[in-house]
Amino acid sequence: MPAGTLLYAQSGGVTAVINATASAVLQTARAKKVRVLAARNGILGALREDLIDASALSAAEVKGLAHTPGGAFGSCRLKLKSLADDRAKYERLLEVFRAHDVRWFLYNGGNDSADTALKVSQLAAEYGYPLTCVGVPKTIDNDLAVTDCCPGFGSAAKYTAVSVRECALDVAAMAETSTRVFVYEAMGRHAGWLAAAAGLAGEGKDDAPHLILFPERPFDEADFLARVDAVVKRVGYCVVVASEGIRTADGTFVADAGGGKDSFGHTQLGGVASHLAGRVKDALGHKVHWALPDYLQRSARHLASGTDLEQAMAVGRAAVECALAGQNAVMPVIVRDGDAPYRWHVDIAPLARIANHEKTMPKGFIRKDGYGITAAARRYLSPLIAGEAFPPFGRDGLPNYVTPSMPAVRRKLAAWRG
Repeated sequence: MPAGTLLYAQSGGVTAVINATASAVLQTARAKKVRVLAARNGILGALREDLIDASALSAAEVKGLAHTPGGAFGSCRLKLKSLADDRAKYERLLEVFRAHDVRWFLYNGGNDSADTALKVSQLAAEYGYPLTCVGVPKTIDNDLAVTDCCPGFGSAAKYTAVSVRECALDVAAMAETSTRVFVYEAMGRHAGWLAAAAGLAGEGKDDAPHLILFPERPFDEADFLARVDAVVKRVGYCVVVASEGIRTADGTFVADAGGGKDSFGHTQLGGVASHLAGRVKDALGHKVHWALPDYLQRSARHLASGTDLEQAMAVGRAAVECALAGQNAVMPVIVRDGDAPYRWHVDIAPLARIANHEKTMPKGFIRKDGYGITAAARRYLSPLIAGEAFPPFGRDGLPNYVTPSMPAVRRKLAAWRG
């Protein structure tokens, strides 16, 4: 057995397939006879020395993680600041790593997590501690730089496209005497990838969604209302998909909840669908319904994309392999080799090229009128939702998700008072 321990942690909003990545990490480490610990609730667990002996999980539990949504070991939204501003926290992490002989640190998350892994690697180098840090990609927002797509996005995109198509059929059936306008809110603060995925629900001019609102384009209320009314008059009903992060020309979030900042320092958003529905009702008089799928779009493992599951496990395996090979401050990324047929492989990229960078929708993916996707976007998105990866179902008709045992590791340090 190689000397040293591998520490794995999950960060940020979880996805339908982040546990599949965890499963691949554990399976790969076991094959290489490496002990694995997991931090309970992400980097917070590492700071608290609240660790789980993931190597003690049964083979069935590890396998079951691959079809279970959520974050099995717990996640958190805790952004560490610069090495200078949060030095005590980073030094505490190194203390915990030393105490448990952690030589490899895998942090499974998005932009902020990549930044944390990079800074931990820099402090370890400064202190001469032999530590290899690897970021593992995950986010339904699909906004990580370098990688062609992010594990977690494909499944959320599939859920979005399917939900919008099904809701559109419902609205069409009732439009003459009931709801004329339906507004669906998709996650996406600065990047409209999930909203764009809704565009896969239909291809024709009059197919839903009829209007998509992207954060990359300024929101013009007067133009929006005029277009909604025109669609209703032409088609009989209108389905709108709005990204939560749409903003007016002056940069103001349409759905600024007035709730200050979240723990990552982001403006707390909420309710763009309800806001738009209210404006449509007041200005146009149409009966409106709206939906905020919220966590449903990121936790729908029953509708996961086969492509997404395969990629989530591939980056987990690659993360362990490159860590054991001593590839420090890197992240395994997806590289697209072709669209038809869809081909891809995993490569390794420096965290410095990923941390604190954000990938928004390319201009060529948004229709010239600003309210739909182009053929190029469709070619990019379609393979990512392809394939089904259903979980096993029980006699009760519900998925057989697993809740793995969480054997705690004995603490060796004084309690963290940070």
